Amino acid sequence: MARFFLSPEAWGAQAVLTGDEAKHASQVLRLRAGDRITVFDGRGCSAPAEIAGVAKSEVRLELGPPVQRPPLAPEIVLAQAVPKGKTMDLVVQKAVELGVTAIQPLITRHTVVQVDGDDAPRKSAKWQRVALEACKQCGQDLLPEVLPVRDFADWLPEAEGGLKVVASLFPGARPLREILRGAGEVRRAILLVGPEGDFSAAEGAAAVEAGFQAASLGSIVLRAETAAFFGISAIRYEWMA
Repeated sequence: MARFFLSPEAWGAQAVLTGDEAKHASQVLRLRAGDRITVFDGRGCSAPAEIAGVAKSEVRLELGPPVQRPPLAPEIVLAQAVPKGKTMDLVVQKAVELGVTAIQPLITRHTVVQVDGDDAPRKSAKWQRVALEACKQCGQDLLPEVLPVRDFADWLPEAEGGLKVVASLFPGARPLREILRGAGEVRRAILLVGPEGDFSAAEGAAAVEAGFQAASLGSIVLRAETAAFFGISAIRYEWMA
């Protein structure tokens, strides 16, 4: 059954799809009155819905009983140095499928792509759309927030709370399995992943000083996006209900 995002403010007796969601329903899928869909609010709530009417710019709905889904535990924040090309789109998509709570794009010393000026909000909006589409496709009712692009040095002092892990190629990094199994009860985890070429030595030292534990992901050198998927999956598996 097709899934559509219905903002929390739009839920009620006169629920209406508007904007891109209405266009997708009426012009792409060509849904009509009487067709049934599923809507979700991005905060864990979903409901069956029947289309009551279709106009050019809106689709009126009759909502069924809502279902509230609890958030996955622990909350996982992916702090990812922006990789080159369209790889960040893939990172966002798969991170959503793996159940992250938020995604923080970062600019680091070795980041090839420089996102600044007017390009920053455009990129963030694009990645948020990718996150929304991933939620619709994978059945995730909690829409992760793709935060504005930040400079690594500016963001690092604000990365507080919970288990903090940085995927690292530096000597002395402990196996990720060892870190996770010694962490005890974890409600929130921040996974920090560098760019192509990894963090600079100064950035790696700064991350450790800020409380991040340097984690080895094994003897094989992983691409930036693979490291993100590996780390998220490991954290999710360790505390999977």
